[in-house]
Amino acid sequence: MVTAMPGRRWFCLGAVAALGGCGFQPVYMPTASGKTGAAARGLQTVFVSNIPERPGQELRQALQERFGSDSGIPPRYDLRVSFGIGGEGIGILSDTIATRVRLTGNATWTLFAHDAARTRLASGSARSIDGFNIIDAQYFAADLETESVQKRIAENIADQIAMQLGIWFRRQAAQQAAKAG
Repeated sequence: MVTAMPGRRWFCLGAVAALGGCGFQPVYMPTASGKTGAAARGLQTVFVSNIPERPGQELRQALQERFGSDSGIPPRYDLRVSFGIGGEGIGILSDTIATRVRLTGNATWTLFAHDAARTRLASGSARSIDGFNIIDAQYFAADLETESVQKRIAENIADQIAMQLGIWFRRQAAQQAAKAG
């Protein structure tokens, strides 16, 4: 067992070196001059449209936090998100009482240019699954847990959408650089 550890270390070092050699770079990496990168600059210019119902409001707020929408930069893009959460009982007792609930959040998003034609630029989807146990005879605890799980789902979906959009902005910047140079 002791001899296996040095082998793993060398493997991990080799994997890291291989990633560096293939041009791997973090999505939110700043420019060489230290300015914010293309992904962060692009996300700051996205306006997130209203998303109905409480979980939708939580998703919108989470997206705005990730995008830095309060930076004062005028919007160049509009993001429209359709979001819903569904639930199902998965821990069923013999008397058909559910003891565990699984919630699944699904979102589809579309990015539009902030122009007169509202040009569709990109679209995608995100999904998150979470769950909670139902404690017998504690309705309010289950209600609070439902809200907590819905918030976690919204946060997770916001992370996914921000990453997808960040990658899109990086690709757009790379394409523009290739055309210019």
